[in-house]
Amino acid sequence: MTKIACIYSGSEPSLKAFNRIKERYPLVDKEEADVLVALGGDGFLLHTFHEFPDLNKPIFAMNRGTLGFLLNEYSEDNLIERIENTISETIYPIVMEAYTIHGEKTEMMAYNEVSIIRHSAQSANVSIEINGDIALEKLACDGLLVATPAGSTAYNLSAHGPVIPLHSELLALTPVSAFRPRRWRGALLPNSAEIVIRNLDPEKRPISAAADSREVNEIEYVKVYQEKNYGKKLLFDKNQSLNERILREQFSF
Repeated sequence: MTKIACIYSGSEPSLKAFNRIKERYPLVDKEEADVLVALGGDGFLLHTFHEFPDLNKPIFAMNRGTLGFLLNEYSEDNLIERIENTISETIYPIVMEAYTIHGEKTEMMAYNEVSIIRHSAQSANVSIEINGDIALEKLACDGLLVATPAGSTAYNLSAHGPVIPLHSELLALTPVSAFRPRRWRGALLPNSAEIVIRNLDPEKRPISAAADSREVNEIEYVKVYQEKNYGKKLLFDKNQSLNERILREQFSF
């Protein structure tokens, strides 16, 4: 029988679900498990990725939060059988190398997006380099996103960025409230691209950079590229795979 470990976000719904699962199924430590069952919301799932970066276990996540786009519906009935009949999808992070005006470097991974956001009343002025070449000399905006396919339905979609099919090997580069050039709506880039976003006026127009929810301030420039060594395997009920959900999202209103 498939051995499962179970973790929960700490919210009341997730705690109640954890206690019910613990009563019905034998649980093991996460290091001994075949599958890690995660109870919470999308944010908790991302937190789990970052908290256990070297834990190479498939994750069957069930929604005890709000939206639950990356999660399965919650039910403790026939849990082992559900897990043994799932569809597996692997998502890969992007790496953010953030360099501050003080010469400090911070490296973080993001499974949804890397976001650049202005930190003053004025718009941010940034340039964009793709694989060492200047793609956009100056963009005045509130921010800029580099989104993965899994993250393309989150902040990226709210900023009117494209929804990217999971296996398309693309990244979305999406501006937030672009002021100049006003008609630039972003770009789709191969996931092999190395993207550098440089603050053109770091003293007067400070910006921050965030990888998922972790932030670095006083940015001079940021380098973003995809990392294939830290893919996370997610398990989904049949007909509810992440790829199918993303495809359906392109036709929702």
